[in-house]
Amino acid sequence: MPSGQVIRVRTDDDGVAAATLRDGIATIQQELGVSEEFPPDVEAAASAAAANPRLPDLDRTDLPFVTIDPATSMDLDQALHLEHADDGYTVHYAIADVAAFVTPGDPVDVEARKRGESLYGADSKIPLHPKVLSEDAASLLPDQVRPALLWTVSLDATGEITGARVERARVRSVAKLSYEGVQHMFDTEAFEGPYADSLPLLKEIGEKRQHLEVARGGVNLPLPDQEVAIEGDRWRLEYRRLLPVEDWNAQLSLLTGFGAADLMVYAKVGVLRTLPPPDPRDVQRLHRTARALGLDWPAEQLYPDFIRTLDPADPQQAAMVVACTRLLRGSGYATFDGELPEQTEHSALASEYAHVTAPLRRLVDRYAGEICVALCADQPVPDWVHEALPTLPDTMRESGHRAGAYEGAILDLVEAGVLAPHVGETFEGVVVELDDRDEGRGTVTIQEPAIEARVTGPAPLPLGADVSVALTQADVATRKVTFELG
Repeated sequence: MPSGQVIRVRTDDDGVAAATLRDGIATIQQELGVSEEFPPDVEAAASAAAANPRLPDLDRTDLPFVTIDPATSMDLDQALHLEHADDGYTVHYAIADVAAFVTPGDPVDVEARKRGESLYGADSKIPLHPKVLSEDAASLLPDQVRPALLWTVSLDATGEITGARVERARVRSVAKLSYEGVQHMFDTEAFEGPYADSLPLLKEIGEKRQHLEVARGGVNLPLPDQEVAIEGDRWRLEYRRLLPVEDWNAQLSLLTGFGAADLMVYAKVGVLRTLPPPDPRDVQRLHRTARALGLDWPAEQLYPDFIRTLDPADPQQAAMVVACTRLLRGSGYATFDGELPEQTEHSALASEYAHVTAPLRRLVDRYAGEICVALCADQPVPDWVHEALPTLPDTMRESGHRAGAYEGAILDLVEAGVLAPHVGETFEGVVVELDDRDEGRGTVTIQEPAIEARVTGPAPLPLGADVSVALTQADVATRKVTFELG
């Protein structure tokens, strides 16, 4: 199965492998010129802001919000409260209000514009904002009154959006919940406490939004996470499939982004997350890949419907999932101020969409959130937002490249560490991708240990075939892994 998100670390010791991982990550950070440390003036400004937030007048601490995140997360951007309304639903979605702490042009703002987004990989994080804000004063931690951008999204009985607005409000989370914990609540039907009426609606709304996603032609690749387990001097890499609750929770973030995009498109000012339609030649190539993998893809079946049939637990279908990522390349940001851009839609979501739900971790969300607050209050969009719009896509493009390089280097490090004791051994796997320029090079998926790596052999490599490959290199220092097909 291919890797979908940032690898996570599970370790209970401080042995050789854990130290090697930390040293390797430190080297990667040095190579990329990134650091979790902030300049002294930035830390000082963040501490001062944390002690004196700009709290709004509107008080919605009556709503028992909860956050749902990985258990160890402290940078909590989102909190939710759900309720029935007439024959539909009301989604209250509170987003951390970074602008309540950060003033345009201050040291925290200047540094955030340099960083663009938080970087994640294994047990490391390069935050967008100092932790005194991102993991404390601005984070929606439980039992704390926090400034927030409070989205109120109305849904009909089918889950369709009938209205969306956002305003500044004081909110309070009553619980910091984990994905695993919430999934257990659903599995056991055990909901207690102040969120007992709200939380059960997450599945109901999430599944309805998933059905609407299918109906409008949206696509979501079933990519699992990777986890590295460290025990003494051994590394072990495993795949973790997403829990249903993670998909339901993601649907709330998506619907908020849809509502934000509608507001900005109507007003002709804003920033959208875009993805162009897939090139027909890429779709044709994927049809050929499906045939090579022995998978049935009828000519009349649209690619989103085909992708939804794939099970990444099956090696051939996992290879197809990897190949389908080709259709999702080319995403970016489009800003506009008076005239809509030529490309407004995110083709994978089959809708116009905006990033507004993760301002602690992604710079662009702060600007989009400010625009939406101004529009809903019938106030002018702040000048500092107008001034930033022309350069914002380039800023986010650079940070996206940096994030991809960081995560990729850490994944290479972990895979080299997992395989280092096994150089010279033979592994069973499946060829999942061929190099466009040299079909004697490609990617092989090894099921045990759970690895994706480059493979070379006689051209053309047998795409989709079960193969035996020899591990010829696994160097932690250079982060290189090489397999050869005999």
